[in-house]
Amino acid sequence: MAEAPTPDPTGPSDTADRYRPGYELVAEQLLTYIAEQNLMPGDRLPTEQGLAEILGASRNVTREAVKVLAAIGRLSVRKGAGIFVAASPGALADDQLAHFQPTSMEHLLMLLDYRRLIESETARRAAALATPIEVRTMREHAEASLTAGTAGEVEEFARADALFHDAVGIAAHNVFLRSSVANIRRFVSQSDVLLFHGDVPGSLEVAGNQHIAIAQAVAAGEADTAAELMAAHIDTTQAQFERKIRDRLFNVAGRPSPSEPAPDRAPRGTTAPRPPSGDRRTSAS
Repeated sequence: MAEAPTPDPTGPSDTADRYRPGYELVAEQLLTYIAEQNLMPGDRLPTEQGLAEILGASRNVTREAVKVLAAIGRLSVRKGAGIFVAASPGALADDQLAHFQPTSMEHLLMLLDYRRLIESETARRAAALATPIEVRTMREHAEASLTAGTAGEVEEFARADALFHDAVGIAAHNVFLRSSVANIRRFVSQSDVLLFHGDVPGSLEVAGNQHIAIAQAVAAGEADTAAELMAAHIDTTQAQFERKIRDRLFNVAGRPSPSEPAPDRAPRGTTAPRPPSGDRRTSAS
């Protein structure tokens, strides 16, 4: 039998773990197991029962963890065939992106640093190259994100947010930049699912106003300003993720007293509620 993942001495304490969903803990363990075993896209994993034994969890919680990881594109479950490591978003089957850890501070900081570099340059080029139609489309999506953010409509904001960033990528007139932006956001969405659990991590209205400011800079052809505003926008997203991970690690926010069980949280090895289909989770990005 394969060895269970090595515990991370810098990871969350057992006390903090008690207030996290059981399926999230097992999902993290499973991603660590995949990395430690150097499994690559297309490799087959043990059965649910086998994984439960390796990870020291119940089969029910292991099943929920597999479902979550399949929903965010990290695993592929094929009926009658088994559980497999899914292809990475960029179809880079043999690179380290297959081992991205969505709740690791180190991995997230690297991802957001890369996003800052790519999206700032994308905004800079969009300001120089965008056509009037592309500018109008960008503004429409920015305004839609502000309207949804002001109303607290998370699902509508997420849709407008994705369309806005896609519009900036299109306006840069570089297919490689556009593809990079799309792939980065796929990875960020994995962290959204495992870290925020449907919560709104920050002000969507602030994010909507940032979209408006970026669109205005692009429309005015102010390349440096557009790049600076995009970098500041991603700084806001990074602060949200850092705060959430620190809360998770040190259990400093909303921690129940030891005598009070936390609602909708399950200790390791117990059955956790299934995440709703059609997740509405989003960071204010």
